[in-house]
Amino acid sequence: MTKLQSSHRAPLRRLLGQLVACVVTVAMALPPLPAKAQGPGPRLLRDTEIEQLLRDYTRPLLRTAGLEKHNIQVAIINDPSFNAFVADGRRIFVNYGALMQSQTPNQLIGVLAHETGHLAGGHLSKLREQLAQAQTQMIVAMLLGVGAMVAGSKTGPNSSGSNIGMAALSAPQEMIRRNLLSYQRQQEENADRAGVKFLTATGQSPRGMYETFQRFSSESLFAARGADPYAQSHPMPAERVRALEELARSSAFWDKKDDPALQLRHDMMRAKTSGFMEKPDTVSRRYPPSNDSLPARYARAISTYLHGDLRSALSQIDALIQAQPNNPYFHELRGQALLEGARPAEAIPSLRKAVQLSGGAPLIEMLLGQAMVASNNPASTDEAIRLLRNALARENEAPLGYSQLAMAYGRKGDYAQADLAAAQAAFLRGDNKTARELAARAKTRFPVGSPGWVKADDIVAAKPPGSDK
Repeated sequence: MTKLQSSHRAPLRRLLGQLVACVVTVAMALPPLPAKAQGPGPRLLRDTEIEQLLRDYTRPLLRTAGLEKHNIQVAIINDPSFNAFVADGRRIFVNYGALMQSQTPNQLIGVLAHETGHLAGGHLSKLREQLAQAQTQMIVAMLLGVGAMVAGSKTGPNSSGSNIGMAALSAPQEMIRRNLLSYQRQQEENADRAGVKFLTATGQSPRGMYETFQRFSSESLFAARGADPYAQSHPMPAERVRALEELARSSAFWDKKDDPALQLRHDMMRAKTSGFMEKPDTVSRRYPPSNDSLPARYARAISTYLHGDLRSALSQIDALIQAQPNNPYFHELRGQALLEGARPAEAIPSLRKAVQLSGGAPLIEMLLGQAMVASNNPASTDEAIRLLRNALARENEAPLGYSQLAMAYGRKGDYAQADLAAAQAAFLRGDNKTARELAARAKTRFPVGSPGWVKADDIVAAKPPGSDK
């Protein structure tokens, strides 16, 4: 949510903060469940295979919604709870928990359709307008309340005028809060309707969307008992699910099933997520050795390489490659296992094959560049630089690519480019102090006015996020 800015005094800022705290982030796909504490590690998860599947899920929806040319991306959050939302108008955020808990493509696509409804409805900008209006209303209410308190103080500290002033301060807050929450509930209902509309227009069933909402409705029903329906940011579960069911069942595609090939890709995505994000004993329970399916073998191979014996993991990965020789992500996994197993030179052929089969996926190109840098072979340095620069031209918000590029330039003795790349990596990690220091040093190494000097100067002059300095 956009943070409200105010030049007024602290009491007003506190009142506004309390108001905003009552408004849940717009466009939550579902009433949020309690999230587990965020452990160490990146807040966003990146994976070429999963991101490609999510693009395939959202592309028809965005096209139907008239948003195809808006370059809207789906970002995966490192959080095991089930949730999805939009927050900046150009990305749909989805927790990896939503990927794990969606048993069919249609269930996840239904959630993405709901979020597309928020984007198509411009709900973020409209909510900002509502918040701005609420801020104005709060200011007026506070000034009136302060005026009444001042008038009351002139007649004595225990006068009724002072009490009236306090009431004038508190009563409008509750009214404004309820108005905002009511507005948000309406947005959620609109997003539900838009989601069903987009699914139907693309020949997909809205059943998965309904099933997901129904499941979480039953889980949150107990918490909702006795709750004030006018103090909720989302429609009460039973009401929302009944309305959604009626709408969804009216679709001509209600009974349409997911394509088996798409279901397999979905199952592979869930297996991959489990292998990377869950503990080995959890993976073993979810995918026991008796399960010989491709997704189960995928999950066990990943878990084995992360937590077990590299030799056993490579044997399992090689069996996957034998089953699907042209699957780029099996070759990527083999290269990644070797790279992280301190065998970077052996990783290069597998990663090169993965790049070829994936059509030059930039994240896999960065992994190949990393293996070349780690192999410490001077003959590979120029190719590593070329690969990394090519990948960063298409994925320019990847700190790993810039940090590997910095090492490659350092090996060549090009310290100006090395400092610049290291500064870009630090800036993307949010380490603005280090980024500025490295960029300032890079400026002294580049000719004044050259492209490298200009990029370094931009980093030196850049404001840290949320800073007015």
